[in-house]
Amino acid sequence: MNIVCIGGGPAGLYFALLMKKQDPANEITVIERNRPYDTFGWGVVFSDQTLGNLVNADEPTAKEILQSFNHWDDIDVHFKGRTVTSGGHGFCGIGRKRLLNILQHRCEALGVKLVFETDVADDQDIARAYGADLVIACDGLNSRIRTRYAATYRPDIETRKCRFVWLGTKKLFPAFTFAFEETEHGWFQAHAYQYDGDTSTFIVETPEEVWLKAGLDRMSQEEAIAFCEKLFAVQLDGNRLISNASHLRGSAIWTRFPRIICDNWVQWNEIDGRRIPVVLMGDAAHSAHFSIGSGTKLALEDAIELARCFEKHGAGGIEQVIAAYQEVRSVEVLKIQSAARNSMEWFENVDRYTQMEAEQFAYSMLTRSQRLSHENLRVRDAGYVEGYERWIAQHASDAAALPAKARHSIPPMLTPYRLRGTVLKNRIVVSPMAQYSAVDGVAGDYHLVHLGSRAMGGAGLVFAEMTCVSADARITPGCPGMYAPEHTAAWKRIVDFVHANTDAKIAIQLGHAGPKGSTRCAWDGIDLPLDDGNWPLVAASPQQYIEGVSQLAREATAEDMDRIERDFVRATVEAAKAGFDWLELHCAHGYLLSTFISPLTNRRTDDYGGSLENRCRYPLRVFRAMRAVWPQDKPISVRISAHDWVEGGITPDDAVAIARLFKAAGADMIDCSSGQVSKQEKPVYGRMFQTPFADRVRNEARIPTIAVGSIFEADHANSIIAAGRADLCAVARPHLANPAWTLNEAARIGYRDMEWPKQYTAGKSQLERNLEREKQMAAASGGLTPAQIAARLLEG
Repeated sequence: MNIVCIGGGPAGLYFALLMKKQDPANEITVIERNRPYDTFGWGVVFSDQTLGNLVNADEPTAKEILQSFNHWDDIDVHFKGRTVTSGGHGFCGIGRKRLLNILQHRCEALGVKLVFETDVADDQDIARAYGADLVIACDGLNSRIRTRYAATYRPDIETRKCRFVWLGTKKLFPAFTFAFEETEHGWFQAHAYQYDGDTSTFIVETPEEVWLKAGLDRMSQEEAIAFCEKLFAVQLDGNRLISNASHLRGSAIWTRFPRIICDNWVQWNEIDGRRIPVVLMGDAAHSAHFSIGSGTKLALEDAIELARCFEKHGAGGIEQVIAAYQEVRSVEVLKIQSAARNSMEWFENVDRYTQMEAEQFAYSMLTRSQRLSHENLRVRDAGYVEGYERWIAQHASDAAALPAKARHSIPPMLTPYRLRGTVLKNRIVVSPMAQYSAVDGVAGDYHLVHLGSRAMGGAGLVFAEMTCVSADARITPGCPGMYAPEHTAAWKRIVDFVHANTDAKIAIQLGHAGPKGSTRCAWDGIDLPLDDGNWPLVAASPQQYIEGVSQLAREATAEDMDRIERDFVRATVEAAKAGFDWLELHCAHGYLLSTFISPLTNRRTDDYGGSLENRCRYPLRVFRAMRAVWPQDKPISVRISAHDWVEGGITPDDAVAIARLFKAAGADMIDCSSGQVSKQEKPVYGRMFQTPFADRVRNEARIPTIAVGSIFEADHANSIIAAGRADLCAVARPHLANPAWTLNEAARIGYRDMEWPKQYTAGKSQLERNLEREKQMAAASGGLTPAQIAARLLEG
């Protein structure tokens, strides 16, 4: 094959050498606009796992790279005069120039042709001149080729909100260092690491508005560098900051990160009667924020995968090769970009977390991408995690006015939590989950077994499903109610069982189905109207939940609103009589109160429509009336849809504002769910996908939160609680599969001090033995990790 790589960065050079190594008969040319062996930038970072991938792809190159690396294990976080250190992270730094020189030498040794000081203006002319069968477009973030064929590649380029400057210093940092400094204008942060024997990279970053307030847009390059030197004087120890961008003037040294993703990675051109693919690679195809150090990693792994696809699928033709490449890499890149986005947004919103103490702030930063979890940290640095667990357990015990268990650390999800006069033994909540098994609103034996077994299963708080405040407030005929004396008696029987037989607390969630009422049980057709026996529906404004299918709900009148408010108050009084420990008001998921809040469903022109404050007016009115009759020593939480997932609907920004309104009205906690307001929604699913909403509400509105949504491992819950993203974790479907989920997860992560019901203690010891045996078998059969391969190669 004749291959031309446009761009002499890591992607083009590495792909060239891999393809030349794969078949020396390949004619490969790399065209670079800069001079020979010249490059710009400071250092790049690889994880040990990435190094393992390089070893497997081309051992001679990997060995030379490894010998040029500066390796470290620790991360230091400097915050409010404190330094928090964690180890075992396994990163390596290398100068960008040194890395490219290694790749250039390897290319030359294999016979790759390197062409320098050639600025490619037309990729088709170059392809024609070199007789190319394949063109690799690896011409960087500002790729001309991607721009030329934008209609094919369909790039989505989002310029982010922080300004940053990439500098260097002769201060040699012993660890990957993150430093945070507050000014009168706002917070700045530095990312610093050593990459060779005498130099470190030093990136300074701050939100655009802070950058402007500080006047950096009006400073010369020299003035801006002096500003940064003064700001980070403690970390620099008298060392100067250095710029290698002398060709730029004034504020041009500061830039904003472009997040790039392309729908398609190949453009086919007809050149002299031949179809020639132009394939994107590296930064031309995608970008990942520098805070997780994955830009070069992605570029090299693009090259590895395309070379592998040629080896595996080459016999099927180039179209099959490129299709396989895009299929694999687009998925892998999305995973990295998702983590990078989480990391990037954390740094864009540092002030969200600055009320935290240094210990939690550092943990939050370490786990910001949601790829590094609590147990990942334990593997890397068990001492750090155990120390932090003791710290967070002490704080939790103090807040709950309980004695701390000082003998050893406690998983964060199993620490106690106090809200008003209610103390939960741990942070795990059994979510309210509709069971559609009541008869005429009465919770029966099914509910006793369902809720009772989960209360015995180790959770700190068990929620009954949404309980309806009137017969016409039900979702289905099978939904439980709290609007008749027999309902109170039935619930009291269940509450009494939980209190007599477990140390869990039990909560009731009160709601009104509104336009989503009068439907069938889920297994008979979720959200579909009843065949007969329908009751009238009301909403904030006239609507059909499923257009052309659902029953039409009429707009609630003033009389309706007065009656419904009284229904909620009556149900609240009865819930207190039944002995519930906790009350939640349901204002989410397109039910009645949710229809007032969302602009998608509220088109009123009276005092209850229009602005967000007006749309929240009726739900707040209902809440205040409930709070007035609910015992003052018991908490009330409010469930909201923090994101409608529809253009023009509720956004996470709105969720923070909604939370502030409920907080001012006396709410104790916000249960942060999302969606189910419109059938037009397009949620972005994934593990812990709704946790960022709880994080924002908790740390911006300064009100406790419950995190929900695809939390299914102890590791998820521990990470969420430890990082301060939420105060409680609600686990739904895993509790349907396993009522004793909390007990099982505690045993699985090796925590043996979990109290089980005395009747079940024999099962506890058996489970712990079985899990320990599984660990031993897994350890005995395990192979070398990529990091171990890299370490052994370096030693050899």
